[in-house]
Amino acid sequence: MPEDSNERRSFRGNGSSRSQDPRGGTGGRSSGGRSGEGNRSGDSRRAEGTGRSDAPRGDGRGRPDARRNDGPPRRRGGEGGFAGDRRGGARGPADRRPPRPDEPDLPDEVEPGELDPAVRRDLLSLDKNNASAVARHLVMASRLVDDDPQLALQHARAARQRAGRIAVVRETAGITAYHAGEWAEALSELRAARRMAGGPGHLAVMADCERGLGRPERAIELGRSDEARALTGDEASELRIVVAGARMDLNQYDQAVVTLQTPDLDASRSGTAAARLFYVYADALVAAGRVQEGVKWFLNAAAADVDGETDAEERVEELSGDGR
Repeated sequence: MPEDSNERRSFRGNGSSRSQDPRGGTGGRSSGGRSGEGNRSGDSRRAEGTGRSDAPRGDGRGRPDARRNDGPPRRRGGEGGFAGDRRGGARGPADRRPPRPDEPDLPDEVEPGELDPAVRRDLLSLDKNNASAVARHLVMASRLVDDDPQLALQHARAARQRAGRIAVVRETAGITAYHAGEWAEALSELRAARRMAGGPGHLAVMADCERGLGRPERAIELGRSDEARALTGDEASELRIVVAGARMDLNQYDQAVVTLQTPDLDASRSGTAAARLFYVYADALVAAGRVQEGVKWFLNAAAADVDGETDAEERVEELSGDGR
């Protein structure tokens, strides 16, 4: 695990606070040409993924919320069901057995019925008691991933140990490992999920893990893949942001700017996604020495940031000399 492995990387560039994020990231902008929320120092602030560690999530934003992601239908198993769903009756004695020694405890109030029905269907090939335990571990991974990603990862690993042949379980383990800063484990799990379920998977997350492992060239290669070319909308935008960050890792600031120049750079847009993109583009412009243009796009980011997710206004003050 790299030395900054306890910090959640952010490739979204939403530039929120500089204070330590309870989820492991600095929450501020990175330095020395690297993006994300690592512990890198320097004055250049040439980073892509400055900001809060709102990483890509399993619901389309990188959160392992125990819901099925977009993509081809997942395979179903055979018979089975969920023991212990109180909506269908009281739990039997077998469902109250203690957890395995290497598993975190499951609170009694955690119900398999809290899991998304589509994900529960993916667990039908398991026996009833095991399906119930896996579902409850997935629920706990979702609950804890923001506040305690390490414990969330323990639950995700427990689910994987019990149901490692089910794609959604491996996918959840991968996303949770990413949030916990375990880049190599996240890559391994997400690759396994892609082999099982097909589809592009979480390419942006995988590319950012490559950066976390010190392999920006591989992140750029993922951005050139056939799967990457098939992405649209926010998924394509997220991957471009990661690739731009990889370019800046390599001090290729002009290429980073070009990477982000798409029709999505529309100053009339608003919302968090637009604010992140504008912020990252502004950061790349400043890193490339185009400070005045960077100030303009930081202003656009501030205007688009209706939820106050970025520190774009602070960057404008600093670059204008008011924040010295």
